[in-house]
Amino acid sequence: VQLQASGGGLVQTGGSLRLSCAASGRTFRTLVMGWFRQAPGKQRAFVADISKSGSTTGYADSVKGRFTISRDNTKDTVYLQMNSLKPEDTAVYYCAADPYTVRSASDYWGQGTLVTVSS
Repeated sequence: VQLQASGGGLVQTGGSLRLSCAASGRTFRTLVMGWFRQAPGKQRAFVADISKSGSTTGYADSVKGRFTISRDNTKDTVYLQMNSLKPEDTAVYYCAADPYTVRSASDYWGQGTLVTVSS
């Protein structure tokens, strides 16, 4: 499975961005999808995940109410809508995929897209 993340950039505090991750190489609907992030000097951390059908989502406490994960199984793409961004959201964001769960060791990772939130 190849994952291509895009949509990162520079945004001011309070602004919004939408990240996308396009998958190829395996039937998309057989994969649980997720987003992780790695801030400078910190370990990679879970942000959000979504079930194969899209009916179930999960979020880290730090982003609940501000970020929304979604997927389009007709376009083999998962999205992360990020609203009310804060400087502490600054990180490289990675999409992940796995046939069972992304919360342990995911089988597949994208290359990352940088999000910078200025204060």
